[in-house]
Amino acid sequence: MKDKVIVITGASSGIGAALATLVGGRGALAVLVARRAKELSEVAARSGAHCLAVPGDVTVREDVRRALAAAIARFGRVDVWVNNAGRGISRMTSEVTDDDLDEMMRVNVKSALYGMQISLEHFKEHGRGHIVNVSSLLGRVPLAPQRAAYSAAKHALNALTASLRIELRDEWPQIHVSSVHPGGVATEFGLSALHGGVDSRALPGAQSAEEVAAVIAEVIERPRADVYTRPGAQKMIAGYYAAEDMAEAEAGFGRG
Repeated sequence: MKDKVIVITGASSGIGAALATLVGGRGALAVLVARRAKELSEVAARSGAHCLAVPGDVTVREDVRRALAAAIARFGRVDVWVNNAGRGISRMTSEVTDDDLDEMMRVNVKSALYGMQISLEHFKEHGRGHIVNVSSLLGRVPLAPQRAAYSAAKHALNALTASLRIELRDEWPQIHVSSVHPGGVATEFGLSALHGGVDSRALPGAQSAEEVAAVIAEVIERPRADVYTRPGAQKMIAGYYAAEDMAEAEAGFGRG
């Protein structure tokens, strides 16, 4: 971890901020990207003396390109790119509007796609690198129907992630592509959701942002393709897709 140059998007709060503090404390050179400049500078201040804050909107391709350029100008390279920026929604499928779906795809998919494509240009120049996409359990299983459009966006992100991994496998074996899937996390995610929502910090059993950050940091140190932050999550997902009747398996979803 020491001296790795790690770009983290969505780094002004929540999982991104926790990851920045963690990797900075382990000697990494963190480059933090988010729209909120004040909050971002506060996270940077506690993430190591050499941490670089780059205010920007990762749903804008040129802002992502500018973040890469800033990282290279300061540190000479990037080793890991973490696409963490995202936003939820509180609206059932029957209620989702065109604008709702566009926003979910823009924030949760396009921002990550820009990060993947732009960092990949740099990684190919050096023959190595690591892309980490922070997805969600909702990108695998419809546990929360009010998050339908968010879930759809994370399914799309998972497809892009796996497809990129396969694309690179033979020619670029030293460029790793990973997905990390948290469940409920005790952050302001719910309150910040499109159309509002419950405070995720009040959810029973929610993991802390620090727990999730520790899993991401472990993936950075030991790259793997697909990782879940909750014990038992992978088994639960496998059981869902193996069910003879998915409607039966869904009977307990979206309750409590």
